[in-house]
Amino acid sequence: MMKAMIVDSYGNSSVFREVEMDKPTIKPGYVIIKVMASSVNPIDAKIRAGAVPAASPELPAVLHGDVAGIVEEVGEGVESFKVGDEVFGCAGGFKGTGGALTEFMLADVRLLARKPKNITMQQAACLPLVSITAWDALFVKGNLSANQNILIHGGTGGVGHIALQLAKWKGANVYTTVSSEEKANIAKSLGADTVIDYKAETVEEYVEKYTGGNGFQTVFDTVGGKNLDTSFQAAAAHGTVLAIAARSTHDLSPMHAKGLSLHITFMLLKILDETKRAEHGVILQKIAELVEAGKLKPLVDEKDFSFVEAGSSHEYLEAGKAIGKISLINKWQ
Repeated sequence: MMKAMIVDSYGNSSVFREVEMDKPTIKPGYVIIKVMASSVNPIDAKIRAGAVPAASPELPAVLHGDVAGIVEEVGEGVESFKVGDEVFGCAGGFKGTGGALTEFMLADVRLLARKPKNITMQQAACLPLVSITAWDALFVKGNLSANQNILIHGGTGGVGHIALQLAKWKGANVYTTVSSEEKANIAKSLGADTVIDYKAETVEEYVEKYTGGNGFQTVFDTVGGKNLDTSFQAAAAHGTVLAIAARSTHDLSPMHAKGLSLHITFMLLKILDETKRAEHGVILQKIAELVEAGKLKPLVDEKDFSFVEAGSSHEYLEAGKAIGKISLINKWQ
């Protein structure tokens, strides 16, 4: 038996409850992870709320995808990991998978990589979903290269702070928007070339100021909603807009007027499609290498939660109070 936080129904943050349940059984191609930490992402809150039925696990369910922990048991055919290895990944909490808010998690090895040696379990658990999302958007969809001008909205957010560092590592000229002086200082410390306070300057003003009115070659919208319209406005003619939150309705005439390309990244699709899972493991290996080389570091909010405080972590996320990622520590272990 093991302890876990489950949801019996989808709804507000109060639906989590602590239970004792059967420990998962190993199967070929999988490992069982002794879970040390997780983190909360907006998609976790959306699934908890019942807003993404196509990606939601059957009830009762254990939620959360991001995990960091120690390999406890190895399934038949697994050669990439052995018992005792420290690993991280976004390995479940969605349709057809078990989540991370538990003592032991069954995980497909294709969704995992070895944890970077120079960071904690707590830090590692904050990396997988946002790093895979940022990598896919910038390099797979956006084809970002050195010396390009890129505007990243939300430079201290979960995906934003990783995208900022990855773009800088690639050699791009990185501009980012933030909402306060504190966040501006953090964005600068992470490597942003230019930080824009979007509350102090209009889109027209900062596009004129930094691009002579021409706009940015690439715009990465990590915010969504009306900010996608702002991204169309900030992009240069023939430019590229990257987005991760596009469940909304927009007037596309500004895109047409500029001949823009729009690319959406929804990383869960490659977890739900088992034929694509290995792509995530490959990206995470590269992320781990960058972390160990000092080129990338997770920004973790100063407030952390235990697994039994999962509901409170969701409230904190939805209140928009966090800077960077919100971590959860398994205090059952």
